[in-house]
Amino acid sequence: MLRKGQVFYADYAKPDGFCDEAWKAIYQYVFALAHGATKEPFYYGDWISKAGIAICSCNDGLRPAIFKQEATNEESPINYILVQD
Repeated sequence: MLRKGQVFYADYAKPDGFCDEAWKAIYQYVFALAHGATKEPFYYGDWISKAGIAICSCNDGLRPAIFKQEATNEESPINYILVQD
């Protein structure tokens, strides 16, 4: 179970301890922010006016959670092995 105020760092993969369903709801925003979508505000700039930030909610209607995603200057090490066919 996630707790208020927890901080996770992510790029392409779900962080350890992060809820699977919540990750499904936010991963595309996390990936976009981690790969340079920081020049303009998300959502056409109509309700989030600061670039490098996205706000999303989890799909779980019984245990709702709101997530604020922010771009950082942290480098994401590649810690996987590329599998090619």
